[in-house]
Amino acid sequence: MKKKKSLLLSLLQAAKNFAQALPMIVGIMLLLGLFQSYVSQEHLAALFSGNPFTDTLTASLIGSISGGQVINSYIIGGELLDKGISLFAVTAFLLSWVTVGIIQLPLEISMLGKGFAIFRNLSGIILAAFMSLIVVYTLQVIA
Repeated sequence: MKKKKSLLLSLLQAAKNFAQALPMIVGIMLLLGLFQSYVSQEHLAALFSGNPFTDTLTASLIGSISGGQVINSYIIGGELLDKGISLFAVTAFLLSWVTVGIIQLPLEISMLGKGFAIFRNLSGIILAAFMSLIVVYTLQVIA
């Protein structure tokens, strides 16, 4: 009896969380539709050269400026891979997207202090680039 009640509460909480996230997911899907309409393959090819190191650094910087929710990053990452962007760039973008927040830097400075906020964001950008290279090279070795 207690397990059934616990399961029901868990399902209700999951449904509530999904309902809260749904507008955000729909918004991201709509933005991706606009992205596909206005950002051509040529724009992306000009931005990402195919070089793992420059693509990783570029994507880390773009992701750190963009900043966003983890749940949205999966959708965006999939779309970027479908557009032919390298796994290096997509991984760096996703890591910096969720760990670095240049947009939120003023708030973070006011809450945590200038030195800590800047150090955390700079180290986040560097570590996102470094980790994406490690992750993709590891996946290549395993596969």
